[in-house]
Amino acid sequence: MKNSSLFHAWRSGALALAFCSVFAGAKAENIRIAFIDPLSGPFGPGGNNVLNSFQFVADRASREKWAGDHTFEVVGFDNKGSPQESLLQLKSAIDKGYRYVTQGNGSGVSLALIDAINKHNERNPGKEVVFLNHSAVDPALTNSKCSFWHFRFDANSEMKMELLTSYIASRPEISKVYVIGQNYALGQEISRSSRAYLQRKRPDIAIVGDDLHPIGQVKDFSPYIAKIKASGADTVITANWGADLVLLIKAARDADLKANFYTFYASTTGVPTAMGDAGLERVKYIGYWNANNEGYVGRELVEQFKQKYNDDFYAMSSYTILAMLGKAIKQSGSTDPVKVAYAMEGIKVTSLNGEVAMRATDHQIQQPLYIATFVPQNKTDVRFDSENTGFGWRTERKIDAYVAAQPTSCQMVRPSR
Repeated sequence: MKNSSLFHAWRSGALALAFCSVFAGAKAENIRIAFIDPLSGPFGPGGNNVLNSFQFVADRASREKWAGDHTFEVVGFDNKGSPQESLLQLKSAIDKGYRYVTQGNGSGVSLALIDAINKHNERNPGKEVVFLNHSAVDPALTNSKCSFWHFRFDANSEMKMELLTSYIASRPEISKVYVIGQNYALGQEISRSSRAYLQRKRPDIAIVGDDLHPIGQVKDFSPYIAKIKASGADTVITANWGADLVLLIKAARDADLKANFYTFYASTTGVPTAMGDAGLERVKYIGYWNANNEGYVGRELVEQFKQKYNDDFYAMSSYTILAMLGKAIKQSGSTDPVKVAYAMEGIKVTSLNGEVAMRATDHQIQQPLYIATFVPQNKTDVRFDSENTGFGWRTERKIDAYVAAQPTSCQMVRPSR
């Protein structure tokens, strides 16, 4: 009888230890995020910079336990800039067990991913995937095409254009504007909104040209620059990015175009080098951050990233995404995408640009924005240069989140909890 009691006590203890061991093993997970963006081809340099930024921040987030005992891992999937290739990479990531996906280089790709993820999640309950959009800015993504599974961490183009045109409207010397963009959703939207907003704010400004060109296919922008020069434009508005912006700026420099450029992405890979001193005081961008911000918030990340990669840390949305994802995992007590997605709705975190909030109605982040001008590096307000050029970005204006906010037409359909 005594031996039987001892056996039962041993068996109960062993089961308890086994249960605790299994529970402890399940408690801390490695949260893998599939990064689906161009890692080769004309848009590859920018894609690799953003991937490095995610991996750099993920290491920090894991060390500092932003998600408690869970760790982060970000792995690149090369979509070559193609929506079709992106869908193949998405399937590959899902087959490998990824439950979180990030992408941002190209709103056309984002639209394709949202549609595919919506269908996958509907057909595969219990295996849902969440899409963390780091920089695709077509307004439709959080309006007519909004999805519970999609969260945007950049300001959409309407938010940016509203503020950029207000800035332009405040400058009386501007009288002739030329609009040029890539011929896809974002470029088409910029063409529409720039006209509409300037007509409302400064009807005396003439739109003297409006061109859309094939995305990623133009090797020589000199014909476009010749048209801009012939128009007499004093200002160019463009949301071009990647190689298309680099080559556009290079052609403007080669032709000695004197017009000022108002951009979304002039601080990104390759553009500062292409501009050189020809861009000084002529090129501006609007974005969610500037390394040369008031107080130099994020200074240590900029310095450490430069030391590790000899490159610029500008994809600050990587920081916001992992900070918000980590907090949502902590609050929900789970890594399950459904629970985490619900926890991210309305969540607030302090990022490198101040307090940011994920609006629950459409999953559009609300955050401050910056307008900055390309100028020589100095020891006062431009401590950090870009791409070792000796030139960097001076903050002209920081705009509070509530000023940048825009209404939404999103009719969110939510799954059961």
